[in-house]
Amino acid sequence: MDGVTRDGFLGGRVQAWQPRDGYRAATDPVFLAAACPAQPGEHVLELGCGVGVAALCLAARVEGVRVTGVERQAAYADLGRRNGVALIEADLTDLPAELRQLSFDHVMANPPYLAKGAGTAAQDAGRESAFREETPLADWCGVAKARLKPGGWLTMIHLAERLPEILAALDGYGSVAVLPLAAREGRAAGRVILRARKGGRGAFRLCAPILIHEGAVHARDGDDYSATARAVLRNAEALTFD
Repeated sequence: MDGVTRDGFLGGRVQAWQPRDGYRAATDPVFLAAACPAQPGEHVLELGCGVGVAALCLAARVEGVRVTGVERQAAYADLGRRNGVALIEADLTDLPAELRQLSFDHVMANPPYLAKGAGTAAQDAGRESAFREETPLADWCGVAKARLKPGGWLTMIHLAERLPEILAALDGYGSVAVLPLAAREGRAAGRVILRARKGGRGAFRLCAPILIHEGAVHARDGDDYSATARAVLRNAEALTFD
């Protein structure tokens, strides 16, 4: 891939090559990694991992965790391997046999946000593929369930407006918890992070929202992350579903 940059995450603890143009990881994969409740020694599958930023951030936070990524775009998969991620180039709906024989303690995913026909198509093909849905959310949830061990956890970040579709796709899951992410005080949540347990029986929980930035408006130049967001994005702390 021509034109790449090496960018820092978690206050520089993670360095990742990604395209100068096209889809570029920002805060969402970092929040996703922070929300995954993996423990040392467990095996995590990331569906649609891009260049592997979420996988790298999770490995930086949880010592001894193993992460396997799946990415269908060859150029992004190549950069993910360059970043040191154990990565399989495949479409999530057509996983290779060796991967279909494995079960995982956790699956995490950041599916494309835009539904078919929504918004304006991006000029860059890689960015368009990363942001516009081709595989339905029900398939993402179904593939995750098939690869999870009994009692394993799915962790997903997505647009808040698409939460009803995700909840409708969670057949065979339970113990669902939703953590809203709002940009600022007084604003509706734009993102949600969802956890669901394969075969779980716990009650649904809607958690108090996380505010990403301080104050109701951007009042100064520079970093204005809230204390909670800064702890996640800069200090590699976990997100709790309280």
